[in-house]
Amino acid sequence: MAVGLGPLPTLHPVPGFELGIASAGIKRPGRKDVVVMRCAEGSSVAGVFTLNAFCAAPVILAKQRVQGTVRYLLTNTGNANAGTGAPGLAAAERTCARLAELTGIDASAVLPFSTGVIGEPLPVEKIEGALQAALDDLSEDNWAQAATGIMTTDTLPKGASRQFQHDGVTVTVTGISKGAGMIRPNMATMLGYIATDAKVAPGVLKDLILDGANKSFNRITIDGDTSTNDCCMLIATGKADLPEVTAAEGALFQALKQAVFEVCMEVAQAIVRDGEGATKFVTVQVNGGGNHQECLDVGYAVAHSPLIKTALFASDPNWGRILAAVGRAGVPELDVSLIDVYLGDVCIASKGGRSASYTEEQGSAVMAREEITIRIELGRGQCSETIWTTDLSHEYVKINAEYRT
Repeated sequence: MAVGLGPLPTLHPVPGFELGIASAGIKRPGRKDVVVMRCAEGSSVAGVFTLNAFCAAPVILAKQRVQGTVRYLLTNTGNANAGTGAPGLAAAERTCARLAELTGIDASAVLPFSTGVIGEPLPVEKIEGALQAALDDLSEDNWAQAATGIMTTDTLPKGASRQFQHDGVTVTVTGISKGAGMIRPNMATMLGYIATDAKVAPGVLKDLILDGANKSFNRITIDGDTSTNDCCMLIATGKADLPEVTAAEGALFQALKQAVFEVCMEVAQAIVRDGEGATKFVTVQVNGGGNHQECLDVGYAVAHSPLIKTALFASDPNWGRILAAVGRAGVPELDVSLIDVYLGDVCIASKGGRSASYTEEQGSAVMAREEITIRIELGRGQCSETIWTTDLSHEYVKINAEYRT
């Protein structure tokens, strides 16, 4: 059951960006599993991609083609087209070529995306057979349907939308994401698509999605596994009647940046809230680091610890596991006598040991909540980082044990 994740909010249409959904029956007959997105002519497109060396064939193509003109994004679920070698690359190229043929554009203007089981041949004919239906379904109002169409083990669709006014003109930023397992983005199995009708120069757009993803998608983890297929795309259609954003400065840029960051954060956290088998949404906040990297090292040591994650599932305030994770994070010359550790507002450890004020009842009360904050004060400097994660439940094991059956 997703933690604190309800029905989709209102997803405002983005002028110049259309989405169409169809069924190819890749894993299950009748399931809507192909999504085509059309960008208005003249749109700018930027993206961030997985750093996994075994990146999927569609990632290879998308990384190459995003540098040029982009008109269509083609997503299939049910098959990752990863670990498929040269035939997988040819299959991705073939689906793009067919979409290009149907729309009268160059195949290089189509970016492919896939998600699902790794190591199986892409069912090209099934995808090709669904393309015309997806094109016939294209609409600026189809964000919610597309959010469902890109799901795999997700239990709920994920999306967010923001609007702001600039010089009397409404600017929209809307995004969707998918992901529930194999989640530790390192870019930049998650996919994210965010669009705005602002006009943004390509270089500014690239920096904007890099920065936005770094503070959101790159700060979530469910199981510590970086997928072969992670991608997050930002599209600017330029349909808003405003000047082009050509530099990372000014009131319009700042308002756009805030809206993009908020959408990134909301859809990234939704992935954690819908983590496979998750019963807890956990914030790991590390303050007082000498630099940002050591804060991240400590945060991920805690967030990835199976012992901590299973204690979270059991609502067991076994705080010694947290201390052990902090101690093995690799921070050089770590003075444990300076470290304070909190569960919520309850200090559980201080000056190298159990806090004098701590009681087991206090810890149990915090751990019983669905949303928990673990706060670690390192006492080494002024840097801070925050990571979002989940517990580790019986259901996570079950879902992944049965994933291919």
